[in-house]
Amino acid sequence: MRRRPLFVTGTDTEVGKTLIASAILRTATQRGLNCLGLKPIAAGCRLEDGEWRNDDALELIAAADSELDYELVNPVALEPAIAPHIALELAGREITVAELAAHCREPDWDGADLVLIEGAGGWLVPLNGHETLADLCVVLEADVVLVVGMKLGCLNHALLTAAAIERSGLSLAGWAANCLGETMPFLDRNVATLRDRLSAPCLGVVPYLGSGESETADDHLDLDLLLQ
Repeated sequence: MRRRPLFVTGTDTEVGKTLIASAILRTATQRGLNCLGLKPIAAGCRLEDGEWRNDDALELIAAADSELDYELVNPVALEPAIAPHIALELAGREITVAELAAHCREPDWDGADLVLIEGAGGWLVPLNGHETLADLCVVLEADVVLVVGMKLGCLNHALLTAAAIERSGLSLAGWAANCLGETMPFLDRNVATLRDRLSAPCLGVVPYLGSGESETADDHLDLDLLLQ
């Protein structure tokens, strides 16, 4: 059982956080671990049976084989797919890190072998006028998994994010490279550069998985160090 929750962040939005988070939850569940997968705040939700629902949160619920009510997994569900703090302003709402942390702790953590929390966007996404999702991670004392979307510019984004995580006093438990297209020039050399410069272990390199592919990210990740 992990002492600390895992917080999955990314080098940007749409880089595969849910893909990697779901793979971690599925692997842990298949190993007999009792898992919680949480998406405390999500923008880009749709109305379903009178309630706002987010596809990423639903995917985490399925991956963790969870029976939690949706509202415990995703307590803050926002309609427009925009920066969360702007979506909150448009909705006439405000959320603080303390409130979001309380929402995260509402499910019973004591019986869980793994608590995984997926962020929104990147590491320093604002929640309000002075707090970010990084502040939430600090309050929850989580270890961090970084998902690197493999595209031009990702080296800078990954190294800056890793440095910011370190400045927060948190541990980067591992990182995963996720290929966003069928080809990236010099992919192997970019991955090698990250292996050299990031202190945390590489959990794997996930190739581009088109909609017609039957394989999953699970097949490309080594999670032994993460789940021990």
